[in-house]
Amino acid sequence: MRLGLLEKHVRRGELTLVEANGNRHRFGTGTPKATWSIRKPDTLRRVLANPALELGETYMDGGWDVTDGTLADLLTILRSNFGDLIQQRSLIGEAIARVQSWNAPKASASNVQRHYDLDEELFRAFLDRGMHYSCAYYRDPDISLESAQLAKCNHIARKLLLEPGHRVLDIGSGWGSLAMHLAETANVSVVGLTLSAEQLRVAQAEALRRGLDDRVEFRLEDYRRHRGQYDRIVSVGMFEHVGRRNFGRYFAHLVDQLRPGGSALLHTIGSTRPPNSTNAWFRRHIFPGGFIPSLSSISTAIERAHLHVGDIEILRPHYALTLKEWNRRFQIQRAHFAATKGEEFCRMWEFYLVASQTAFECGDLVVFQLQLGGHDAPFPATRDYLYARTGDECAAAPVAADALRPQE
Repeated sequence: MRLGLLEKHVRRGELTLVEANGNRHRFGTGTPKATWSIRKPDTLRRVLANPALELGETYMDGGWDVTDGTLADLLTILRSNFGDLIQQRSLIGEAIARVQSWNAPKASASNVQRHYDLDEELFRAFLDRGMHYSCAYYRDPDISLESAQLAKCNHIARKLLLEPGHRVLDIGSGWGSLAMHLAETANVSVVGLTLSAEQLRVAQAEALRRGLDDRVEFRLEDYRRHRGQYDRIVSVGMFEHVGRRNFGRYFAHLVDQLRPGGSALLHTIGSTRPPNSTNAWFRRHIFPGGFIPSLSSISTAIERAHLHVGDIEILRPHYALTLKEWNRRFQIQRAHFAATKGEEFCRMWEFYLVASQTAFECGDLVVFQLQLGGHDAPFPATRDYLYARTGDECAAAPVAADALRPQE
């Protein structure tokens, strides 16, 4: 029966299945090609019973490997041929999504600590030198990760329409990289909020080392408990942890914190499908409490908060390229982490990176960037200001908002 399912659905790419007893079967034609070698007799039964959870679970416990081709090749074949079956929307999925996204402050702190408080050494092994743990911006797919992350920072800085002396709030400041970049290049002051003690420690030490501690302040604080007034608010890679039930409160909080004439930039992973529950394996092992928003779920909450949308940009291939490079760098250090954290951890981490990569390549994931503000926000009339500079990104700097406002 399980072989009949593969025979029926595998049309894109060539999949060779080697069962635990050694029997070989081939399905489909073309590229990519991968050999899926089953190591334990109950693996296929488990995967077919609950693919969203058990594909990752059985990989972690050594139930299968890829012996020809790569893990990315295999997951691409499975996504391309079975994605619609796995991602079917249901009323049960909708209900689960709402329960998952409760994310009260105490739960949010616990969820963040499970992932982001993993030790600094792990993240330094695969991130760029600036420790940006979010989607880079690849104007050219062949540039380095460092250059692509710098390009991302400059792209965001331009969208923020920063002016010297502006006060900026960074919700979900991570390892502090964006906050310090904005302070250095735009002469602004930044308050960064994180729920990770490890990220806070690293960010504060780096700000002190770079002499930015008088312009950048990092706090271990939930955004819902923070009070302040800011000219600009930025949030990169944090909204996925807000939880669907909290969207309204999140955007209402932005309204309360923005000064007159202020604006915000939201950068988040998003789904091109209607809202649905988070993948069970990711919820268990990587991002507990996480919820990937659809554009409809975001826009509804924005409208209810009486915010105006100045621009929406959808970044498509960029995160796949970022994740592919993260995994390449992780593989260089894999033996070390297998010795210190165990083989199961390494299999979990590489499955996370590659499954995410293929979800951006052939699944339903993208990145949304939204400019938000009140009726008096300084939104430019065109996007020309974003692309006027075509030279070295290292020389790029934010453009003053005054130069971008339409002429009366």
